[in-house]
Amino acid sequence: MAVTTSTPPDTQAPAAPPEPRRRKRSAANVWLGVVAWVVGIAFFFPVFWMVLTSFKTEADAYTTTPKIIFEPTLEQYEGVFSSGVGPYLVNSVIATVFSTLLVLLLGIPAAFAVSLRPVKKTQDVLFFFISTKMLPVVAVIVPIYVVVNQIGMLDNIWTLVVLYTGMNLPIAVWMMRSFFLEVPGELLEQASIDGAPLWRTLREIVLPIISPGIFATALICVIFAWNEFFFAVNLTAANAGTVPVFLVGFITSEGLYWAQLSAAATMAALPVVIAGWVAQNKLVQGLSFGAVK
Repeated sequence: MAVTTSTPPDTQAPAAPPEPRRRKRSAANVWLGVVAWVVGIAFFFPVFWMVLTSFKTEADAYTTTPKIIFEPTLEQYEGVFSSGVGPYLVNSVIATVFSTLLVLLLGIPAAFAVSLRPVKKTQDVLFFFISTKMLPVVAVIVPIYVVVNQIGMLDNIWTLVVLYTGMNLPIAVWMMRSFFLEVPGELLEQASIDGAPLWRTLREIVLPIISPGIFATALICVIFAWNEFFFAVNLTAANAGTVPVFLVGFITSEGLYWAQLSAAATMAALPVVIAGWVAQNKLVQGLSFGAVK
């Protein structure tokens, strides 16, 4: 009786790539790193120069040759506080916080419906949401102004809350829909078998899974609402003006007060920078949610 023997498979490790190829790859990585640093510095330099200018006097800020070495002063920040920035900051906080809360309150159920409970016309609904962002804001400011004026809501902070909610809601629905789609369907089936109602399934199962994505969406809505200028400058005045409107006050017929404008802009950017720094872990998790299968 013949006995057949099988030769063991070749378990040798694959050969290392040739040395020239390895060197080329290493050189390419070095150049990519250098380019990334140059691009990063180019993007960060205007912010650095703004902060640096905020500690100068107006005379130092207006020099033809940029001054790097100077005696720092807090005079510009004192001028910003004395010029009444407080109400503008409060209005920006109210408009940003309440509009973001409304966006999440309306966007989470909508995103859940179009992702995990889709219907026949779901794609049409999604297209309608995103199509509202295709219309330029300048094209709708006149009818919005007429309506707001007729109902007596000009120069009212709650007008901005409603407009900012409508401005950010389509983006929030699209973002959160992508996060909802990453929830395993088996979890929802198991919750349905166990008799859990829809609201409990959403609250106790789905939302904890996609919480990083919700944080990322909320932060983007905060940034958009805090920086919005067009609605605020056209629909508000002294009572409901926001921080971007306050910054325009430093552009006068006499010229630009560069140092004081830089101090005001630094103060305006600081809350968003702090919010991003506090939520950076959730932001990274949310933006990369579902990127790796």
